[in-house]
Amino acid sequence: MASSQRVALDRVQGLLEAGEFEQAEAEARALAASPRARGGDPGLVSWLARSLAAGAAIAHGRGAELLPEVETLITELERTAGADRQLLLAVRSNRAAVLVQQDRYTEAEAEALDILRGTTRIAHLTRMWRVELSALTNLAAALNGQGRHEEAEAIARGNLPQADGPAAAFLHRALVGSLNGQSRHEEALAEARRYTPAGGRTASGTLEIVTARALYGLGRRDEAEATAREALTACEQSLHPAHPRIKEARTLLTRITTEGPTPE
Repeated sequence: MASSQRVALDRVQGLLEAGEFEQAEAEARALAASPRARGGDPGLVSWLARSLAAGAAIAHGRGAELLPEVETLITELERTAGADRQLLLAVRSNRAAVLVQQDRYTEAEAEALDILRGTTRIAHLTRMWRVELSALTNLAAALNGQGRHEEAEAIARGNLPQADGPAAAFLHRALVGSLNGQSRHEEALAEARRYTPAGGRTASGTLEIVTARALYGLGRRDEAEATAREALTACEQSLHPAHPRIKEARTLLTRITTEGPTPE
């Protein structure tokens, strides 16, 4: 890969990690469409740039729109071998995240498990922890979505100590959500308030949503309503209007304000 291409890809990755999703996607798509630098690998650069563009759009909340593009990229990457399979697994992890966003939990679980099997096959060739952690995060969310909260709790507790950034934020949400799902609301609230992972823009509203659910489960309606409003504000300010988390926050707020506290 040419040095100029590496610099451009590193810049896009930095923008993505900083939560500058719109700029990251725009620069990644420009790189994918640009003339190939001499000495570079056209296929690899295009795949990397397109995967970063899709990842930025999905993190922003446009997963449903990007799913066909992700499917096409996965088909192209299926012909890779060796350590290059890491990119395929990373893109498949993005697909699993979209499936979770769309409440397609059974499919998301199957995808995450297959990704984890794939990481074991190439772990001797390249570092796979980030891809593995992403798959575990999606798996925990998929299990919670299916009501299998004890399994989700075990995955979240087992992997949260090694996580940081958005992965920590989403595993922490999965843990609190699993406790809420088991009606262990006091524990859920204590865990939610134990610490706040630095998840950045992509995790906007996640902690507030599960905290509001814990408060609601404890019958603390006023606090639950205020926290749900904080969640909705955070989501609307940071995420694309199509992001499912905005709908999730609105639905929760409506439930709290119309149904009242959960009976003890």
